[in-house]
Amino acid sequence: MPKLIHDHFFSVFNRKSGEPPLINGWIPYLGKALIFRKDAFKFLLDQQKKLGDIFTVHIAGRYITFIMDPFQYVYVIRNSKQLEFHEFADKMASKTFDYPALSKGKFPDLKENLHRIYQYLQGKPLDIISDHMMKNLQDIFEWKCSQATDWETEKMYKFCCSVMFEASFVTLYGRVPAADGHKVISEIRDKFIKFDASFPYLAANIPIELLGATKKVRKELIHHFLLQNMTKWLGGSKVVQARQDIFEKYELLGDYDKAAHHFAFLWASVGNTIPATFWAMYYLLRHPEALAAVRDEIDHLLQSTGQKRGPTYNIHLTREQLDNLVYLESALNESLRMCSSSMNIRISQEDFVLKLEGNQEVGLRKGDWIALYPQILHMDPEVYEDPKEYKFDRYIENGKKKTTFYKAGRKLKYFLMPFGSGISMCPGRFLAMNEMKMFLFLLLAHFDVELVENKAVRLDNSRMGLGILLPDVDIDFRYKLRSLRNPYLGDVMEAVSGSRE
Repeated sequence: MPKLIHDHFFSVFNRKSGEPPLINGWIPYLGKALIFRKDAFKFLLDQQKKLGDIFTVHIAGRYITFIMDPFQYVYVIRNSKQLEFHEFADKMASKTFDYPALSKGKFPDLKENLHRIYQYLQGKPLDIISDHMMKNLQDIFEWKCSQATDWETEKMYKFCCSVMFEASFVTLYGRVPAADGHKVISEIRDKFIKFDASFPYLAANIPIELLGATKKVRKELIHHFLLQNMTKWLGGSKVVQARQDIFEKYELLGDYDKAAHHFAFLWASVGNTIPATFWAMYYLLRHPEALAAVRDEIDHLLQSTGQKRGPTYNIHLTREQLDNLVYLESALNESLRMCSSSMNIRISQEDFVLKLEGNQEVGLRKGDWIALYPQILHMDPEVYEDPKEYKFDRYIENGKKKTTFYKAGRKLKYFLMPFGSGISMCPGRFLAMNEMKMFLFLLLAHFDVELVENKAVRLDNSRMGLGILLPDVDIDFRYKLRSLRNPYLGDVMEAVSGSRE
């Protein structure tokens, strides 16, 4: 009997005591992969109603045990010895981005050394890189201001992608000094978009040879990050420089491999931030009361700090000031709640029994996957009233950040998880939040913005389980330069001016 079919029947008919109920499917190897890919959210909810909060699903040769009760999340997250993440992530990333796996023993301590570099995305170094991002965003918005003599119409996702990609690229890797530097970055962005369209298939372990021009595009992208090209770029970040320094210590890591690592870091930096920025902007423009509240908060901060709006003025924001924009942060968190669809995965390193709350136990085999699916939590009506509705102030209580949410009368430790959890939590999450806040701040400070089309944009489910979902269509919006009139004193000054005539 072929091994795949043998394993299929062995797992179905040899369930051990304490193992969760198995949803197997009738197609050997594929199991429930097709229906899961079509709509994972609905599939998991249906199984939860039938089988309870713990069950195993056979998906493309893997047996994935889902823990649906958010009160049990902590028992999975803190069990990092038996439930591992990094080896799984390394295998997927090395195959997706075409560099040798770090876990093969050829590169001792490389994984740990790279992980330590994330200190540059926290504390004081975070403030420095955030300041650089703010300056680069302002340069781009200043150029947009020079073009917007009247209403300018663009596609919203394309706009967010253009601005966030260039600002992030320049912040991390530096400016391309050539006269056509903007064009070079635009060409990298266009290739990036083509590669990114194939990312869900690569993550699903589909051979890149079956994905059209994706292999060629990936190779071209990686070549942009060869050392002879990167050394020409000016003003790169400390985090990228530190990564370069570490790579140079490993002789077995070829030039192409190092470039592939840099490309992977770029994808990690913008692959989810761009669609998250789109959704934050889209929901604000769809809800005038949210737009007004966030803009009022922005204008108030500028007035209270004596800063002026306009393309010729530089706006400076401290981390404390960004953190204190409670309406902006709440609106951003609400859009993240509605558009994120990450699957937090751990791999069982041995046969063992996972002990959960309420004397529950789950029998796991070596190699089994354990998964948390926070989108279920994010859309739980017990936790969030009217979860399908966008409420920009959902994360505000008495004028302050709301961090207390309940289910069945009990306080939740985890209530918003767009960036993963525990050992798999995104190390760049603080920078990502700052970037999106700064984008929205500058957009609303400089421009009047409004939707041109009234059509609804929905989530594209093709990336379910992989992070931020993309929109199913792009949508037209328009923008023009805001009046430089002080929003608080403008009417008074106009009245005074009028009385002198």
